[in-house]
Amino acid sequence: MYKKVLSAVLASSLAFMLGCKSSPTPANTADVIYTNGNILTMDDSHPSANGVAIKDGKILLVGSNEDVLKAKGDNTGVIDLGGKTMIPGFVDSHSHFSTVGLQAMSANLLPPPDGAVQSIPELQQTLRDYIATSSMVKAHNLVIGMNYDDSQLAELRPPTRQELDAVSTDIPILIVHQSGHIGVFNSKALQMAGITAKSTNPLGGVIVREADGKTPNGVLQENAFFGVVFKMLPKFTPEETLAQLQAGQQIYLANGFTTVQDGKTDPVNLKVLPAMAQVGLLKVDLVSYADLAVIGEDAPVLHGPLMSRTYTNHFRIGGVKLTFDGSPQGKTAWFTKPYFIVPAGEKKTYAGFPAFSDADAQKWVSIAYKNNWQLLVHTNGDAATDELIKTVGVAQAAYPGTDRRTVMIHGQFTRPDQVPQLKQLGIFPSLFPMHTFYWGDYHRESVVGPERAENIDPTGWILDNRMKFGIHSDAPVTFPNSMRVLDSAVNRTTRSGYVLGPKQRLKPIDALKAMTIWPAYQYFEESTKGSIQVGKIADLVILSDNPLAVEPAKLINLKVVETIKDGKSIYQLGAATPAAASGNCAADTPCDKALENPQPFHPIDD
Repeated sequence: MYKKVLSAVLASSLAFMLGCKSSPTPANTADVIYTNGNILTMDDSHPSANGVAIKDGKILLVGSNEDVLKAKGDNTGVIDLGGKTMIPGFVDSHSHFSTVGLQAMSANLLPPPDGAVQSIPELQQTLRDYIATSSMVKAHNLVIGMNYDDSQLAELRPPTRQELDAVSTDIPILIVHQSGHIGVFNSKALQMAGITAKSTNPLGGVIVREADGKTPNGVLQENAFFGVVFKMLPKFTPEETLAQLQAGQQIYLANGFTTVQDGKTDPVNLKVLPAMAQVGLLKVDLVSYADLAVIGEDAPVLHGPLMSRTYTNHFRIGGVKLTFDGSPQGKTAWFTKPYFIVPAGEKKTYAGFPAFSDADAQKWVSIAYKNNWQLLVHTNGDAATDELIKTVGVAQAAYPGTDRRTVMIHGQFTRPDQVPQLKQLGIFPSLFPMHTFYWGDYHRESVVGPERAENIDPTGWILDNRMKFGIHSDAPVTFPNSMRVLDSAVNRTTRSGYVLGPKQRLKPIDALKAMTIWPAYQYFEESTKGSIQVGKIADLVILSDNPLAVEPAKLINLKVVETIKDGKSIYQLGAATPAAASGNCAADTPCDKALENPQPFHPIDD
């Protein structure tokens, strides 16, 4: 009996030793293994690790260095992170992919820290310099300036047509407010757009007039702007269009975004973006949301295969978008109480205005629900959020039973009584705390006053109600600077250094979740993205330091060192930026034909 037991023990021990020395099977052999990292998984059951093993673009193992090295084979690449921090790839909760590239090609009218324009004379000189050097002006005889901000100009007002005429009366000039909801045209551009003293204000829009009450002063707000800006854009060549889109994509990659949104996609880009994807030019996963009020319920693309929860060549249409009001810093957002300082020429009771009548708002929301389309709705002012709550409640009662994950975009002035209503309706908040830095002082001093400004973008209230939410850049309203998104949500520090709403500040781990796993839920992708877990897509970001360990005030100084999509490195800090691959759109292909059309201005919606 003893010999039999001894033999069995020896055999078992020999088998164990042989098993330890044997190579992993091909199915368990990693393509690449990352070791010696400070890995923040966003998985509450296993929040940290040292290593990650990747195979076929998915996560094979997560754990200690010893754990992941078990998947090492003869051809496995092993990368030592050297203590750097790895997190899931950032999931963009809301921005406008198509327009970020156009911003990169236009005159930069941003104030510091993103630009240098702090007065109307500086704005004029920036436009003159742009005219002297821009290939776009030379090719198309048009000047486009992006992101002027009158709240940061010394004059505290937008320029007039006469001030743009001082730059040029021969070339049409249009400049776009940082909100994307307002534009200023010089006289030549107004003439081309057909705006005269006889033009009437459209519903949901304003043509600002001179002292005589008739002559346009160059400023067009909301639907008055959206209604004519398309006429102004040139017919970009295929090479120009691709250069713009790829320039924009590179900005997202440099900021660690692996999933990006194109909010409010126009009809032309609904053709261009799938064509770009078809020829392999999309590196990020791009989710498009068509402008329902522009494209209409019966648009074939909304009923085609691209309207899907799965990607085709990194592209899909996720649903539709509506805009219920305007911009708080542009003073067109719709409030229940008047603005603290009303715009010049307005009554003291001025509280902004809606983009739709009540009936039209309900019509469009109900159409989205009837078709089971995920719906994104832009609301900035609390009155617009009331409209969202009311219309969604009616639509859900009429078309119950489906998980649509309707998204409130911005919701900047959400009241505490509205938060439980949003939760009850299952509305996912995508908030914009970057406003605390860029316009926090202006909101306190001019937009809503110090009391109401304290609780803009109320992430604290949302978290207290145990709701998932996202935080976003709304690029190109602001650059898609992931560290600025993180910093503003954690610190809520204004340009002047004032902490705006300390009770609404997030812990760094919650802010990171609002940039990864929670927006992955927003896109119905929480089972495949947003955390570093076995079986999920290997979308990863390597940071220069640990956002959970550095002082909160230093979060803005963190750098994205590397961006990894589907297990492959697609951006490295300091590496040469790849040239735009415009030649990849061969003649007489679907890509080439899609790019034959002009790419219109893509309205943004801060």
